Amino acid sequence: MTTTPSAGRVRTSGQHGGGSGGGSAGGAVAAPGAVPVGGGGGGGRPARLDPADRTQLARRPVSRRRIAALFAPHRGRIAVVVVLITAASVINLAQPFLVRGVIDDALPSGDTGLLLLLTASMVGVAALTAVIGVAQTWLATAMGQQVMHALRVDLFTHLQAQSLGFFTRTRGGEVQSRLTHDIAGMQSVVTSSATGVASNLTTAVATAVAMVALSPAMSLISLVVLPPAVWLSRRVALIRRDVTDERQRELALLHTQVEEGLSVSGARLAKTLGTTARDAARFTARSDRLQHLELRSQLAGRWRMATMQIVFAAIPAVVYLAAGFPATGGGMSIGTLVAFTALQGAVFRPVMGLLNIGVQWVTALAFFSRIFEYLDLEPQIRPPGDPVPLDPGAVRGEVRLEGVRFAYDDGADVLHGIDLTLAAGTTTAVVGPTGSGKSTLGSLLPRLNDVTHGRVSIDGTDVRDVAPADLARIVGVVSQETYLVHASVRENLLLAAPDASDATLWEALGAARVADTVAGLPEGLDTLVGARGHRFSGGEQQRLAIARTLLRNPPVLVLDEATSALDNTTEAQVQHALDRLSAGRTTLTIAHRLSTVENADQVVVLEAGRIVERGTPARLRAAGGPYARLAARAGRGGEIGAAPVAP
Repeated sequence: MTTTPSAGRVRTSGQHGGGSGGGSAGGAVAAPGAVPVGGGGGGGRPARLDPADRTQLARRPVSRRRIAALFAPHRGRIAVVVVLITAASVINLAQPFLVRGVIDDALPSGDTGLLLLLTASMVGVAALTAVIGVAQTWLATAMGQQVMHALRVDLFTHLQAQSLGFFTRTRGGEVQSRLTHDIAGMQSVVTSSATGVASNLTTAVATAVAMVALSPAMSLISLVVLPPAVWLSRRVALIRRDVTDERQRELALLHTQVEEGLSVSGARLAKTLGTTARDAARFTARSDRLQHLELRSQLAGRWRMATMQIVFAAIPAVVYLAAGFPATGGGMSIGTLVAFTALQGAVFRPVMGLLNIGVQWVTALAFFSRIFEYLDLEPQIRPPGDPVPLDPGAVRGEVRLEGVRFAYDDGADVLHGIDLTLAAGTTTAVVGPTGSGKSTLGSLLPRLNDVTHGRVSIDGTDVRDVAPADLARIVGVVSQETYLVHASVRENLLLAAPDASDATLWEALGAARVADTVAGLPEGLDTLVGARGHRFSGGEQQRLAIARTLLRNPPVLVLDEATSALDNTTEAQVQHALDRLSAGRTTLTIAHRLSTVENADQVVVLEAGRIVERGTPARLRAAGGPYARLAARAGRGGEIGAAPVAP
């Protein structure tokens, strides 16, 4: 599978925020001569297509029908939103005609009653469109959030079903980006695009109709002036967007350096390598470039903006001038002139909004493409359709591997014809040189990987036929790489047993020989373990993981080189905890030290994915074969299985 590195891509707000700006549901009528650019709405900030979006869509096209299916349950709400947007746009156009009535009729005639009616109507129209705008925003946002919530949950649960191989191949930031940034951006684009089309289209059409109704001749003049104004606005926006894109890329690099350099691991690396001054200099240089880009962003296109301001000032001037000539003015009243000028100023924003819709839609499709790309991944490890009921409390723990072969991603076999029985309640140690397949063998019991051929069974039931939740309660795993979440000791332990009491937690900590360490901390069980458990030493982290597994109380246990990264003293402490954990359980130990192997009931020697020897430690020593050579080398200070076995 190929992934698109969207992590770290930063989109400017103009790319998915401008569509609805032209709707102005409840917006005020622009004053004559006002310059409708540079504001917060999208009308004056045209979107620009990201080339990566085109690449994504070319690689993985998106079916419109599939997108429509996401919104199908909300058809009624969508119709209501469209009606509200249209109504707000049409109602708001009453304002210029009310202004004309005030100027041409109420004020010259001194008709107080008419003046009160017209001014009250102006306030009423503004209030009504404002209320409609709030309702429309609430309905559209709620619908978008519900769709994105369902999509986010579907994506999260689907990714949980992926095998470990997927997470090995894919960057963690990429997964997080699609789950959070892409879905959030998609919701923003979809909502603004959907509402923007209706809002901008109805506003532009209704405004144009109103302008023609007021003065057909003046409308023709406006059609001549409007295109260069739109062109100039887009030119200024594109110049600013170029600078903004560069600024956003620099800002993303700055954020990346902060994230990497100020994490626990990053700070430790900088201090041990002595790169703190170099990192500070690099940060300073990036911050300096950022400040210059900010300045350029503010000053970019100022002369074009000045030209555009002149053009927009000239628009009402041209209208006023044309109104003064009998051939074009046609006896236009002052009120009509003011109303027409206001409409002309208001038509610019929805036109700009409509110009942005195409880019926004491509951006939205790219978001959908990235999300659907992950949703379409076929999990390599599928839960059984009709799981066999297997009570963890009643499991004896006999494990059998029969004719097992395994290969990663359809490559060459890593394991070849493994036949192995782990009697209930016994300990089997698997040894062998690096790359012989020991950890791969251990991963088959909890279904972190599935066999390519053959079967793995527990008490006669194929692990592929057991529900994942039941299998997790039956098979416990303690690996070399201990993972503690950034939470308290208590919360880490409760992951295994959510209903466990404090007394039960302390009992598990005691069995793992780490209770005294936790009790000596000022906050005890409420002590934060820190990022990836860095608050504790490696041995303490390992023993906390053992305590967590003890709370799970699994009948089958896989110990994957659980002490390989520890010093001799700490290893002895952890080994005592492991011995306590293994008591009465069927245990598969991936071993690297002789002391671990010598207490096993059975030793299995792997070479190149094949079992070359098996038996008790004493018998294998006496046989003088591969195990004896491994043990002899380990006795001279080496680690068992660290290198190929010489004949």
